[in-house]
Amino acid sequence: MSATPYEPPEGRAVFCNRTLNMRSIQAIGFDMDYTLVHYDVRAWEARAYAHVQQRLLAKGLPVGDLRFDPDLFARGLIVDLELGNIVKANRFGWVTQAAHGTALLSHDEQRKAYAQVWVDLSEKRWVFLNTLFSLSEACLYGQLVELRDRGLLGKLDYRGLYQLVGETMDAAHLEGELKAEIIAAPERFVMLDPDLPRALLDLRHAGKKLFLATNSEWHYTEPMMRYAFDRYLVGAGWRSLFDLVITQSRKPSFFDGNRPFFDVDEQAEHPPVTAALRPDRVYRHGNAEAVQQHFGLPGEDILYVGDHVYADVHVSSQIRRWRTALVLRELEDEVLQERQFADRQGQLAALMAEKQTLEQEQATLRLAVQRSKHGEPLPSAVTLSVPAIHERLRALREQGDALDQRLQPLVKAAGELGHRRFGPLLRAGSDKSRLARQIERHADVYTSRVSNLLWLTPFGYLRAARGSLPHDARQGSG
Repeated sequence: MSATPYEPPEGRAVFCNRTLNMRSIQAIGFDMDYTLVHYDVRAWEARAYAHVQQRLLAKGLPVGDLRFDPDLFARGLIVDLELGNIVKANRFGWVTQAAHGTALLSHDEQRKAYAQVWVDLSEKRWVFLNTLFSLSEACLYGQLVELRDRGLLGKLDYRGLYQLVGETMDAAHLEGELKAEIIAAPERFVMLDPDLPRALLDLRHAGKKLFLATNSEWHYTEPMMRYAFDRYLVGAGWRSLFDLVITQSRKPSFFDGNRPFFDVDEQAEHPPVTAALRPDRVYRHGNAEAVQQHFGLPGEDILYVGDHVYADVHVSSQIRRWRTALVLRELEDEVLQERQFADRQGQLAALMAEKQTLEQEQATLRLAVQRSKHGEPLPSAVTLSVPAIHERLRALREQGDALDQRLQPLVKAAGELGHRRFGPLLRAGSDKSRLARQIERHADVYTSRVSNLLWLTPFGYLRAARGSLPHDARQGSG
């Protein structure tokens, strides 16, 4: 069925896990970085990497020859602090791909390492790479693992290496040099979206209360928002879109703490804000409970939109019972690639169905051979003599080998959709990825960018798709 004029372009839909009626949403909160303000990942993460690299050089580490490669790793992967690996797991926690350092493990190496291991994100062994900010961190960690294996980093173990990278990365962010570079030349780093202000205006004109809750400082938030929005808002600035602006919110503790609000124009030693929150002021810190009381709304009437699976979506939904939307910018290109691959995916599904039929016949004939050895009746489906069964099994093996030759390039191509090394963001082999499971559990909806709300509109009604089960009508699978 062809798309109607009212449907979004390819890759710009809002995808629904739990039914969401936008008419019932009275307030919408937004994160800023990689949510309202989207960065050129290669440019931003390259500079983050460079700042961390310089700090490690200053500590005497031999990292001068390393280079940032944005294609090595992807969001949704998991660091194994015990083995120094970066892995992809399916929704059940079984590892489907793994790299040691920056090199992918072979099937046998991976099986040896993880045949008896289940990825449990509640264990301290594992670190989930939640956002696009993780790409430079993962790249550097993988490279340091290789230096460590060559004996160039002293006695640091794999856990210590990750702690070193993380602390150095945090310092680069917090001490301001990196953000000062972004502020000085936002055109190098920020990807403009002319649809975004219109989407927020539609929501505001429909009576929704909009608020910004970002972990970034005001001195960074203001120029980034001004650069991304003000050129599209005739006679008004970005502040006119929001009923409340909160910086340095310290998510995820923002959602379960009771930290007071402070006015950004006041110094830290001044008392916290005790009067009603005002749209003409900008605040730092604070807590979600006070925001909810300020708007006078139950949690189910508030939607929060962010890019971090845990700090934005998980905690706000679990603790506050707010509705949640996750932004996955990579999904846009991935959906387009999958649409373009649709014909080949159909071929892959048909061949896999043929393989399944062939394997079922082989299994039944092997059972017939086994029963014949014990003088037992053959399966009712088998009418061949025992010599004919052996001949048929030889033919089936040849057919299977030929079928595998046809399947191999299709399977390889399907596994390179989205990311050339780790495949589709939300798939792990033929199953859902661990990231997909996290999104399924904690995000009511997900989409590639905030401006996709233009097509949903403030009056849209999203219904969750009927979930598929293994016993549903049999279909081929790729």
